[in-house]
Amino acid sequence: MTDPAPLMRRVAAEAVGAFFLFSAVIGSGIMAERLAGGNDALALLANTVATGAILFVLITMLAPVSGAHMNPAVTMVAMLRRDLSRRDALAYMLAQLGFGIAGAWAAHLMFDLPLLQWSAKARGGMGQWTGEVVATFGLLLTILGTARHRPHAIPASVALYITAAYWFTSSTSFANPAITIARSLSDTFAGIALRDVPLFVAGQLLGALAALAVARFLFPPRAG
Repeated sequence: MTDPAPLMRRVAAEAVGAFFLFSAVIGSGIMAERLAGGNDALALLANTVATGAILFVLITMLAPVSGAHMNPAVTMVAMLRRDLSRRDALAYMLAQLGFGIAGAWAAHLMFDLPLLQWSAKARGGMGQWTGEVVATFGLLLTILGTARHRPHAIPASVALYITAAYWFTSSTSFANPAITIARSLSDTFAGIALRDVPLFVAGQLLGALAALAVARFLFPPRAG
């Protein structure tokens, strides 16, 4: 096994990944809404394809450096599994949030929108909160199971899971506390009202913890 990259390099990888992922999610939402002519299904499809594609690229490129978490829920589970120290996990999370917000702002600049804004898009109710529990549970179970049995398939597995979850979950699968916060700062197609953020994040953390528990049963460590 090779030694892990220095923390600064790993955090930089998380920063780059979050920047491009969040920029792609928000930027493709803006482009999709402008080109779809009011057809929300077409706009969501375009947003989905762009998100799945960038996830595959970023995980393939950055996983050898940092694991390509780009998601505090993923980092939290890695810390609970003792794959990552608390110090390193905190550094990852700060990079994910800070540079993810920068990616949202970059999307605004690219599309000539005000840099600073608050989303007014309501995404509340038991259905959407449940959607976030299910979406994040499935994402973490996908990562943990694929890492256990087919580690080279993680980029494709995660990208395809999120592509599917955009459509089978009521919330369109945010499944990421940092991107949820960043999307509250964008009054665009991908946005979420700030008042709806806390329960989305709570659902995401609950789903992640449930996936960790189930994964310990389904994918036990190899003997020896």
